[in-house]
Amino acid sequence: MNDSRVPLPYSTPALPGVGGALRTTPEDFEVEEVPAYSPSGEGDHTYLWIEKRGLTTPDAVARLGAALGFDPRVAGVAGMKDRHALTRQWVSVERLDPARAAGVALDGVRVLAMGRHTNRLKTGHLAANRFRILLRDARDAGLAREIAGQLEKDGLANWFGEQRFGRDGDNAAKAREFLSGRRPPPRDARLRRLLASAWQSEVFNRALAERVARGGHSRAMGGDLCVKHASGGIFYERDPALLQPRLDAHEVSVTGPLFGAKMRWPEDEARSFEESLLAAELPAPDALERERKVLPGARRPYRLLPGPIEVSLESEGLRVCFVLPAGAYATIVLRELTKQSE
Repeated sequence: MNDSRVPLPYSTPALPGVGGALRTTPEDFEVEEVPAYSPSGEGDHTYLWIEKRGLTTPDAVARLGAALGFDPRVAGVAGMKDRHALTRQWVSVERLDPARAAGVALDGVRVLAMGRHTNRLKTGHLAANRFRILLRDARDAGLAREIAGQLEKDGLANWFGEQRFGRDGDNAAKAREFLSGRRPPPRDARLRRLLASAWQSEVFNRALAERVARGGHSRAMGGDLCVKHASGGIFYERDPALLQPRLDAHEVSVTGPLFGAKMRWPEDEARSFEESLLAAELPAPDALERERKVLPGARRPYRLLPGPIEVSLESEGLRVCFVLPAGAYATIVLRELTKQSE
């Protein structure tokens, strides 16, 4: 095992965790998509609202494809959902009669509803995810609410979670081998993209850890490229003194790099910081251009603003409910509450 993942400091280090056991059963970890839009009722694409248990999203789609006679490779999904969970999400299939899917119930997956729409679902066609999680044997609801209150007030570091890096935690290291030219890349396009994405995520975590060490995930740096929470618009701010009040008011957040050939760069001090990070990570200057199909590049907020986190005491432990924007990891919130990793 070659695990090069970055140590992730806590955003609430002064508060101890409530502990508890996570994912004892799939029902302990419920996830439901909040779609970016609903099926319109017309079109060539059939949307299936599915519930799956103990399966990855590709495995669930493959079982549906075998039962309903479609190629799972052409199905569309907005996001991948956890295997060790009870999850609900939309799947789109072109030219499938909705009546054929009505009431379909297979081992680990069933169809709850259907609808027609004009386009195929693609990654990112998702507003948020709603979580309902049981921390078994955790009892201190007061402490959990105190941690939750601090997260709601200050936000937390928007880390990529452990599941991003593969079962053995070495997907990023494997990607670094072919990105640096030491080994040829995998021939399988899906595997190549998976490994490259893990490398992007690990480097983002490294950038965020460095920013936290320099003063925090919401400390301004000259030339930062920021996102407006109200509109999603991206803008530069060269003057940290002008930017800091907007960060403190939760109006905007600083973004970090998901390195790729088309990534938008910050300026001034922030650009120098990211260029130095990339040079240390990937000495081959043409690597991003060479792999532009799997590494187009993007920006990701350094800060996660979770919104309300509801905590209730049940007979089996603490029930925690919250909604996170697409791309954010529930496990990052849970590690703050429990002060332990999965």
